[in-house]
Amino acid sequence: MTSVATPAVSAPSITPADHISLKDIAQAHDVRFLLATFVDMTGKPCAKLVPVEAADELEAGAMGFAGYAAGLIGQKPQDSDLIAIPDLASFTPVPFIKDGLAIIHCDPHVDGKPWPYAPRVILKNTLARLAGKGMQAKIGAEVEYFLVNRNDDGTLSTADARDDSPRPCYDARGVTRMYDHLTSISEAMNSLGWGNYANDHEDAAGQFEQNFNYADALTTADRVVSLRYILNILAEQRGMTATFMPKPFTDRTGTGLHFHLSLWSGAEALFPADGSSADDGGRGLGLSGLAYSFIGGILEHAPALQAFLAPTVNSYKRSGATTSSSGATWSPRKASFGGNDRTHMIRVPDNKRIELRSGDGSANPYLAIATAIEAGLDGVERAVDPGMPSGPGESKPDAHLLPATLLHAVEALRKDPVILASLSGDAEIGRYYADAKEEEFLSWHNQVSDWEIRTYLTSI
Repeated sequence: MTSVATPAVSAPSITPADHISLKDIAQAHDVRFLLATFVDMTGKPCAKLVPVEAADELEAGAMGFAGYAAGLIGQKPQDSDLIAIPDLASFTPVPFIKDGLAIIHCDPHVDGKPWPYAPRVILKNTLARLAGKGMQAKIGAEVEYFLVNRNDDGTLSTADARDDSPRPCYDARGVTRMYDHLTSISEAMNSLGWGNYANDHEDAAGQFEQNFNYADALTTADRVVSLRYILNILAEQRGMTATFMPKPFTDRTGTGLHFHLSLWSGAEALFPADGSSADDGGRGLGLSGLAYSFIGGILEHAPALQAFLAPTVNSYKRSGATTSSSGATWSPRKASFGGNDRTHMIRVPDNKRIELRSGDGSANPYLAIATAIEAGLDGVERAVDPGMPSGPGESKPDAHLLPATLLHAVEALRKDPVILASLSGDAEIGRYYADAKEEEFLSWHNQVSDWEIRTYLTSI
């Protein structure tokens, strides 16, 4: 997080009296087709391909989706259509995927109102609550992923067969072998004004991360969704699969989705201390009382938050791992905070931001950011004291253990009224999500695995 990112695209120059439409923007960028996109609660991108000739109809709310068919988004088969209302500020041309194509992120509406189960609507509702208190959130995201091939027997292998070291992090040779892929993604991000500033080999064989500048919370969430789509498509074009699965390999480090969060009031950063030791509370991290209360809220609600930060069965294979081929998992197991130390759930690299490290690659960025802000805001409203920071590699005896499985996370969510009601301010939406995640866990649990056969077939 080094500078504020520029907008995704610049709109055509117009006079105040003019009305700029989606069609105007698209034609100014030589776009012929629009992917009108939203995600369900699992983060799955849903879209209709709309010719630019029908852009006015899209903007007017004429594009309907059968919500129940789209996925986990709070609808039944008999319900009214989801209507995709495009957010013109999110217009993102992607000619590096297909010439003349653009993504436009949409807010689902039902019967003329924003649909409160839609993840983008949920985040916007949280940001409106934050704005009502005179604050805005700026977010950076670290998107990790694996490049793999699916073998004939169903197993996975690293797309780069030579990438087989137990400790390949930052390996220059691995980066060079993936040069064409990595530079194509970098150039795509920079063409959109996202400010890609680093591309590296991550801790596991086949794992990479490509960083871009932070921005306001909604823009960053949109960009995470767009980047996942871009990574998927460009990897497929090279015969690979880009996966954000938290733990695709038992013996390797898993995939995280880390968020860097800060609160602002206009141009004023609210996390730095005012320079006095009293403001920092003697903790030595240079943060304000508001920042510590924000941290305290996240730590207090950490078990329930994991239902959104680590929302799949596979997530807990990552967070429950005790080691990896590299010797570290980079996945916190307790709700602790400390300084520039990557073993904690919350790392404080400087006095301007905090890094939330317990999220993984399966997290829906809209829900993860919204619930983290709601937890932190609850801490601010109640002036929660997180105590003193933990030392390197340490955590306090009374720190919350993070959930061991998705079912444990669901149980924690159901017991936490603040996080349960954090989705558009409606606990019923939280219960709907919890029920769906419990069903997901039980669906997995009811499958007989190879491990069970090996362990129990002749054990008695």
